[in-house]
Amino acid sequence: MADILIVEDDLEIAENVALFLQASNFTTRHLETGEHVVETVRKNEPDLILLDLMLPVMDGLECCKQIRTFSEVPIVMLTAKTQEISRLIGLEAGADDYICKPFSAPELVLRIKAILKRTQKHKAPVVEEGLLLNMESFRLSYRGQSTELTHLEFNLFSLLYQHPQRIYSRAQILDLAYPDMRDISDRAIDSHVKNIRLKAKKIGLETNIIESVYGAGYRYVKP
Repeated sequence: MADILIVEDDLEIAENVALFLQASNFTTRHLETGEHVVETVRKNEPDLILLDLMLPVMDGLECCKQIRTFSEVPIVMLTAKTQEISRLIGLEAGADDYICKPFSAPELVLRIKAILKRTQKHKAPVVEEGLLLNMESFRLSYRGQSTELTHLEFNLFSLLYQHPQRIYSRAQILDLAYPDMRDISDRAIDSHVKNIRLKAKKIGLETNIIESVYGAGYRYVKP
């Protein structure tokens, strides 16, 4: 489930877009100004950003330029400006797409899905410093040894694995890793984490790849 950051000072537009995205099983967060956009992207690593061009404190172009110094996260710029020069400036700043107001929320959702399908690589195995999580077979491999995760263990670990160092609370894990399984409890999450840790040790991972953060939740730590 992708996490979308909406940066829009028009609350009506932001709420409308958020409702359509949530109905399509995206998670959303919202900022009204450009003031904290860059630090929010650094901290939370969203999967895509909807970025208004005309924002208080820091405009969308400057936000886009600063984000591009450290992240390739897809950025869709929203603006009331329709001139060709404004579109080109936005794209030159690093935006992936550009949509003018007023726009159709369902069309925006379709464009977001198309961008994510093109940019995300979750279907392919991912290798990070010798640790491999195969998204097709649910197998975790390290230095020639491998172990199979259960479906529930995989849902939890793949969520953490795709966003190293990001802390997920138990409530977020329930919403993002198990959206259709309301019978999953906090105790079950703790049990899955314990089992994943044990399986990781059996294939030679000496460090703890799932770290408990007191009072906050869990995060993945690269070995």
